[in-house]
Amino acid sequence: QVQLVESGGGLVQAGDSLRLSCAASGRTFSRYGMGWFRQAPGKEREFVAAISYSSGSTSYAESVLGRFTISRDNAKNTVLLQMNSLKPEDTAIYYCAAQLGLAGSSSAEYRYWGQGTHVTVSS
Repeated sequence: QVQLVESGGGLVQAGDSLRLSCAASGRTFSRYGMGWFRQAPGKEREFVAAISYSSGSTSYAESVLGRFTISRDNAKNTVLLQMNSLKPEDTAIYYCAAQLGLAGSSSAEYRYWGQGTHVTVSS
């Protein structure tokens, strides 16, 4: 079992940067593909980014491509989401998720979820 705790959210202005962190428990973290999802008020949860268990493969939603970067440190059981050039439409609760093996863009693939961290981008 994996427990996930997100941090790093906050209130920023458009154009600013934030770095979200996801701390994972468990000794087998390196075997899990990791993803970031977000849910804006009144909207469905959507995929943001994913990284394979070996960091050899990453994928991004088109809306964040070129602005967000996902990375992981298996020695520290941590996944990061660096968010640059933030826009008001990036405002959402951001969730970290884990899935044994590969990491895709569908939330249904992920078994473990964190509680989320709020990101608000003002214009």
